[in-house]
Amino acid sequence: MTALISRRTTIQTLSLTMGGLLAQSSGLFGEPPAPKKLGVALVGLGNYATRQLAPALLESQNCYLAGIVTGSPEKAKTWAATYTIPVKNIYNYQTFDQIRNNPDIDIIYVVLPNFLHAEYTIRAAQAGKHVICEKPLAMNTDEARQMITACGKAGVQLSVGYRLYFEPHHLEMRRLAAEKTFGHVKVIESGLGFTVPGPNSWRLDKKIGGGGAIMDLGIYAIQGARRTLNLDPISVTAQAFTFDKVHFKDIHETVFWQFEFPGGTVAHCSTTYSSYVDRLYATCERGWFKLEPAYNATGAQGVTSKGIMDVPSPHHQQIAQIDAFGQAIRTKTKPEASGEEGWKDMKLIGAILQAAETGRKIPLDWGS
Repeated sequence: MTALISRRTTIQTLSLTMGGLLAQSSGLFGEPPAPKKLGVALVGLGNYATRQLAPALLESQNCYLAGIVTGSPEKAKTWAATYTIPVKNIYNYQTFDQIRNNPDIDIIYVVLPNFLHAEYTIRAAQAGKHVICEKPLAMNTDEARQMITACGKAGVQLSVGYRLYFEPHHLEMRRLAAEKTFGHVKVIESGLGFTVPGPNSWRLDKKIGGGGAIMDLGIYAIQGARRTLNLDPISVTAQAFTFDKVHFKDIHETVFWQFEFPGGTVAHCSTTYSSYVDRLYATCERGWFKLEPAYNATGAQGVTSKGIMDVPSPHHQQIAQIDAFGQAIRTKTKPEASGEEGWKDMKLIGAILQAAETGRKIPLDWGS
């Protein structure tokens, strides 16, 4: 009898154990287990990394905050405590290249002043890590091409921190244009500006920021026009103004430009460091649709000539951006916000400045 009870007890225990294992391993018979999240290291812990990227990484489905690179021991201590980052995943700018030996880190997110984008993107690629670089991708098209080439040579993916490529309101603008809900888009107005972030902001230094408002904010206005249409412009004219010569010594205070697109659509765009504007408007043959505000990280608001846009407003726009890049890495597909997209914007900024400085219409050749 004792032996029988023992056998029964053993069988029952094994049954419960196997049942638990099968429940935990349902991927064998049902849904596959979730893939391992990709580790991201943030390089540069300024306002954007602190207020936007780190919180977004807490909610990402595909990625997580695995490491940091900072020149501040105080920030390193605070971030380590806040996000439970192990000491071995904390680097400074002297030890950055050692990140190649860290298997916890799959992606480097470069959140540094513009003049450092190329250097740290190329070094990250040489370390064998995928890269997200904050906008603008580079200081000019030559740097952008060097970054793309370095990532291609290293066999890693390169993306630009274009959060609005995945934002629901901007996707709705794109859909309305593509489906010709109000007819063919005839005119687009796209503008972003705010009061100068100075007087000691690095963004006002051409050697560090690359060109002021056009590099910082104008890039959004460019994207609003060409992403709504899903087209690249064929020519540009532009005008630049500087009234406050104390703050704006080597850069333009305000820039207006006009894109001509295939099919006859014209976009009138603007950027400034001396007043507030945040708007993307498309007018068509039978109506209109717009976002106002359009580009703010705190959220867009959309309206059409038929009423309010019924789309969600994510509290962190970067979540979808980061998740999309993680998916591109897993599937080995080209990211939506690819390095080539960043290169296009650098080419357009160069053409805008050339048009403003010469007073000529600049044709755009996308074959080179």
